[in-house]
Amino acid sequence: MLKGKTVLLGVTGSIAAYKMANVASMLVKMECDVHVIMTQNATHFITPITFETLTGNKCMVDTFDRNFQFHVSHVSLAKRADVVLVAPASANVIGKLANGIADDMLTTTLMACTCPKLISPAMNTNMYHNPALQDNLKKLESYAYTVIEPDSGFLACRDTGDGKMPKEEVLVGHILKEIAYEKDLQGLKVLITAGPTQESIDPVRYITNHSTGKMGYEIAKAAMLRGADVTLVSGKTALEPPMFVDYVPVISAADMFTAMKERFLDHDIIIKSAAVADYKPKTVAEDKMKKKDGEMSIALDRTVDILKYMGEHRRAGQFYCGFSMETQNMLENSRAKLDKKNIDLVIANNLKVEGSGFGTDTNVVTMISKKEEVQLELLSKEMVAHKVLDEILKLRG
Repeated sequence: MLKGKTVLLGVTGSIAAYKMANVASMLVKMECDVHVIMTQNATHFITPITFETLTGNKCMVDTFDRNFQFHVSHVSLAKRADVVLVAPASANVIGKLANGIADDMLTTTLMACTCPKLISPAMNTNMYHNPALQDNLKKLESYAYTVIEPDSGFLACRDTGDGKMPKEEVLVGHILKEIAYEKDLQGLKVLITAGPTQESIDPVRYITNHSTGKMGYEIAKAAMLRGADVTLVSGKTALEPPMFVDYVPVISAADMFTAMKERFLDHDIIIKSAAVADYKPKTVAEDKMKKKDGEMSIALDRTVDILKYMGEHRRAGQFYCGFSMETQNMLENSRAKLDKKNIDLVIANNLKVEGSGFGTDTNVVTMISKKEEVQLELLSKEMVAHKVLDEILKLRG
């Protein structure tokens, strides 16, 4: 995902410095070229050789270190970096950066960087809430730094409060948001549905389907990484919502319809990937429900057709994409939905191919528009998500 990208990690004197070894390892596994600069204080918590072993690059500490190829290191690293992350960022280094002090390898290099700069404060909770520290963070934000909010919890100093460095996955998520993909969806608002809906039969039972939400969540993540402002309306799943998206949880089809109705006119692209339960129980007394062979027969009504409603009420300039799951005549039945529901693109899921459909990490789909049908081979759902977004951008012109 990060092949050809260069990430510069700045590590300062904090007990949380040990976590950065895992961050470096995660980035290297994504084929990223990782370079690490440490302050002298950071070497008391983790050794430079740890980062050198993980990254395959020399870990810089001393501005005047002569054990490197002939170039001005702080300038060359600054030019090569696609993004810089300072984590953990101590109060001392934050103060230096905010006030233009460049007296070591890290602060000197940061001064020369023109790429996106991320900073993750990590310190005692009283230090973090000190007015001087907060003023310095505001200064850095005015200088185009992105400040990653610390977590709250039990700190190494035995205090409880703000100041804990976020998990490694969160730090890597911020890096991916900055550099993983070209921002070809920048400025667009994308509304996505995902997951199943549940229709209650009684206080114990409900009707649902086998949707896991994986496809919709991958589309939401892909759109976010490509710069879109993403809203994800999701039924109940076992998945963690993607970072940096507006997450709206729902349960029933009526909940999903309400959430979509309130939001869809404000969005440029609507992608309905959720497998909404097609039926809901009728409102009838339980004693009037028929019994057959000792089992209760539940009377059902159709739920609202969310995609059709939005297609009928769409505004000019909006793009609509819907997913289709057909067990028979997949292409014909899916294509019919283009006109029937007034949408621009239908993604037909092939449920008859091994590795596709519900609950898998892969999928086989055909993208159907009024102009063409594009059959995709078996791909990861992450790759399918990007192919769908590529097709939407192509059709939008």
